[in-house]
Amino acid sequence: MKLRCAVAGATGIAGQQFLVALQSHPWFEVVRLAGSERSAGKTYRHAITSPSGQIGWNVAEPMPSQFAEMAVVEGSKLDLSGLDLVFTAVESDAAKALEPIYAAELPTISTASAFRYETDVPILIPAVNGDQSALIRVQQEHRKWKGFVVPIPNCTTTGLAVALAPLHQTFGLEKVIMTSMQAVSGAGRSPGVIALDVIDNVIPYIPKEEEKVQTEVKKILGKLVGGVVIEPDPVQVSATCTRVGVLDGHFETATVALSRPATMDQVKAAMQTFGRDMTPATHPSAPERWITVHDDPYRPQPRRDRDADRGMTTSVGRLREETVLGPHGVKFVLLSHNTKMGAAMGAVLVAEDLLKRGFIKQR
Repeated sequence: MKLRCAVAGATGIAGQQFLVALQSHPWFEVVRLAGSERSAGKTYRHAITSPSGQIGWNVAEPMPSQFAEMAVVEGSKLDLSGLDLVFTAVESDAAKALEPIYAAELPTISTASAFRYETDVPILIPAVNGDQSALIRVQQEHRKWKGFVVPIPNCTTTGLAVALAPLHQTFGLEKVIMTSMQAVSGAGRSPGVIALDVIDNVIPYIPKEEEKVQTEVKKILGKLVGGVVIEPDPVQVSATCTRVGVLDGHFETATVALSRPATMDQVKAAMQTFGRDMTPATHPSAPERWITVHDDPYRPQPRRDRDADRGMTTSVGRLREETVLGPHGVKFVLLSHNTKMGAAMGAVLVAEDLLKRGFIKQR
């Protein structure tokens, strides 16, 4: 029997991505939908339809038919009885209010930043820091919750953390300088990124994005000390985040100072073998390859590579030596699908891993 779940924030873009990711999932079944007060009491199709008749389905995949006539309830009134977990796709301010309500009773997997920086909350990417899930027990004890909140990283952090993880594990990290060229889908339907802003242009600043990346990378790569607190990794991270006229796929350049010497063949091998024990055979949403390394110097490219491995692989290219940051340097470019691995499907993968680890159970 599949675990019964709800999606909160179901009418937004991230919520729609959850419905696509979960429509035929072998372990999870969506049985309830929650949205804003404006959407409450309507069928899902009605809730996303404008007064002019335009259906506001904003995901490339078709709207799953099983959700079209499902009722939408207001988020704070979501009935938790009979559920096994909740996926949340709400804005951070709403998450601060709603997620503690859900987590008091149920495991809650979030795409929001509201709880990412709390000391008793891990930010999980299963193949990178799945062991930090042990912090959930501390969270439950401190907050007296039956469930918990586990957020995924910022979508810009995700690809960088995945690419850095094998280097961190194998050679150690000293410094990282990253510049992102982020897709407009990462801004949702924000009025701050309109067509006249981003076409034929680059937006050189995304509020709070750089701080999120710098903080989250250090936490994700950190150590769980005594099972009770995450000690951030000492690696120095400097990020510059920009918005470009690409629909999907965050492209990033990374310059890295390693702690120990490594040949480019050794770096490539570390990346290519990373996460081999976590594939679709064990986790349905996992990629076949966590990192795909391209030899073609013109790859990866967002339009050609963002959907590789169902949008779940991190594509790396232009792997080469770098000497400016020190004697053990490497630099590369990477591409990560911000609305798949960096959003709903990545969150579903976290839920799969927490189920395997025993943190999520059928009620």
